[in-house]
Amino acid sequence: MRSAELALVGLVTLLVPVAAAGWLYLARGSVHLPGPRFREVLPLDELPARDGAPVLLVALVWLGAAATLGLLARAARIERLIAALLSTLATGLLVFAASGISIFAVRQIPLGESLEAGGRLRVVYLSAAFAGLGGAVLGVRGGAGRPWPRVLAVFVAVSGVLDVVSAATPEIASRLRLVENATPDFVPHLASALVVPAGLALIVLARGLWRRRRRAWQLTLALVTAAALLHLLKGLDYEEAAANLVLALALVARRRDFAGPGDPHARRHVAGRALLWFGAIFAYGFFALWLNRLSADQPFTLSFAARETGASLIGTQVGGQRHVTGDFGAWFPFSVLLLGLTAAFVLLWQWLAPWRYRLSQTGRDRERAHELVGSYGVDTLAPFALRGDKTYFFGDDERAVLAYKVTAGVVVVSGDPIGPDEAVRALLERFVQFARDRDWRIAVLGAGPRYLGLYEQLGLHALYHGDEAVVETAGFSLEGRPIRKVRQSVGRLERLGYGAEILYAGQVGEELRAELQDVSDEWRGKARAKGFTMELDSLFRLDGEEAVFVIGRDGSGVPGGFLHLVVVRAGCALSLSSMPRRRETPNGFNEWLVVTAIDWARTHGFERVSLNFAPFAAVFEATTTERRAWLKRRALATLKGHGFQLENLLAFNRKFFPRWQPRYVVYEGTLDLPRVGVAGLAAEGYLPLTRARP
Repeated sequence: MRSAELALVGLVTLLVPVAAAGWLYLARGSVHLPGPRFREVLPLDELPARDGAPVLLVALVWLGAAATLGLLARAARIERLIAALLSTLATGLLVFAASGISIFAVRQIPLGESLEAGGRLRVVYLSAAFAGLGGAVLGVRGGAGRPWPRVLAVFVAVSGVLDVVSAATPEIASRLRLVENATPDFVPHLASALVVPAGLALIVLARGLWRRRRRAWQLTLALVTAAALLHLLKGLDYEEAAANLVLALALVARRRDFAGPGDPHARRHVAGRALLWFGAIFAYGFFALWLNRLSADQPFTLSFAARETGASLIGTQVGGQRHVTGDFGAWFPFSVLLLGLTAAFVLLWQWLAPWRYRLSQTGRDRERAHELVGSYGVDTLAPFALRGDKTYFFGDDERAVLAYKVTAGVVVVSGDPIGPDEAVRALLERFVQFARDRDWRIAVLGAGPRYLGLYEQLGLHALYHGDEAVVETAGFSLEGRPIRKVRQSVGRLERLGYGAEILYAGQVGEELRAELQDVSDEWRGKARAKGFTMELDSLFRLDGEEAVFVIGRDGSGVPGGFLHLVVVRAGCALSLSSMPRRRETPNGFNEWLVVTAIDWARTHGFERVSLNFAPFAAVFEATTTERRAWLKRRALATLKGHGFQLENLLAFNRKFFPRWQPRYVVYEGTLDLPRVGVAGLAAEGYLPLTRARP
């Protein structure tokens, strides 16, 4: 039954174009409509007065035929894209064959020449375009097939490349003469000049289509339609025009696949930039024309300068200005056109850019995030979500939260989400859609093994990043030969008269706070503040009993340095945030403070103390001599001295014989890794990218 249904629809589809042509023949003498006439639409009549019909009549008849074909496709439950392609192909071939045979019967010339002449008739392409549009609009809506946006993006990019190549190839002389006879002299040259930027713009837009952006779809549809017209105007390039029209029909058919909304704030931003660009272009034109006013055949006035600059901007004077002579008249129009194209590409890029990120952290958000970290933050990275430079994203019921910022178009998430497992799944599903709607790539820094399976289910991937050193307080001891160097450091500091003071953040008075801040500022110097995933942005971001200071004082009682640790109450742990010290402190100072912190944590009921994160620790720890592993170690070693303390951190952590907790970077696709790397380094403070506005 389905086969019979499709066969019947196919037969009727072939009859519809024939019926449309018949209606045109019947209405030719009886229907009189105003407006220009469409020539050679009725090839069975050779006389110029008889082979044409009013443009409005042709449009109405073929619109009716297109609607009929679209309704047939809907009745047969044919998907829009398939309906558009089949309707275009069937109608185009049928009208082409009918036109060629009609010319053969009327002119009595060889069949090959008749078919060639029929292929040059505009009605062939017009009817095919109308038929395809009917199928694309009225066909059955297909499922949201994930490959289609990417397939169309590839075809759009290829079309852009072909447009550029077409502009560089010579036109067929006979076709070019037909265009030159029917249009002003500048039209073919202008069309050829505009095909190149149109092709380049399609290449730029292909990325937006790949990402399913609605604005990219709108601009691409307009541009491929305009490109088809440009190909006809520059030399009757039917082949390229037809390819662009087919691509436009495919875009119309799959329009529902491109639902990604654009940044609403970009409208005002791009509009303001457009005014600045075009104001600058006209100012340039006025100034250049005033300097070269002796080359003009008219007195310099503001209206004259505006008229000449505007004509140059739209490209009507690319062959040389009529009112300005000499070398200036030759290069000025091209310079204005080039500035205009540059402005167009810049504005296009900004219009399609991912959503602008603005830091948003309300008092209510901070309060709820504190509650969730206190109740469910078992991970040693959880308290660092409370930094002031992160935005919070909550689930619908606010039972789970994650912290993020956006850098270089990548939404960088700080650690794993915080909340009960059932709420975390719903949160991540909602966040992934939230990020994709804004065209942000996703990266989770410092992810633990707990949710790797869930990330994979959501289409994300994990890459090993390094290991976090976690000391179990119950099993830590200074006894034994392997830890003798740490034991010696502790003994040396005690002999030098150093003493330790351990205080909760709420116990630190104003005077001591100022001293600790001075130590931190001296330690950092002029270097950029670093940290995002595993360090707080302020010494006193957490107060009360949410943070601990382990302060080392010399014999005179002056603080020489300290450890700043955050309290992971739900995980019964302490997590190291920073360990600044003065330059003159003796060697082993930090080791002594760490041992002191571990002893204090054990006596106060904390089971773990998290130390520094060691990036790529497994690579340095590997004992294999395989060339690939050796190259990895060499490449990472080159980062030493450029702000990356990779081996130093690993060596320091190794002294305390910790348990190594692997950490991962979670990302969307392999092609995103370079951007994720740049965004991660920028978020951590290693690259000076622009910070988000509050």
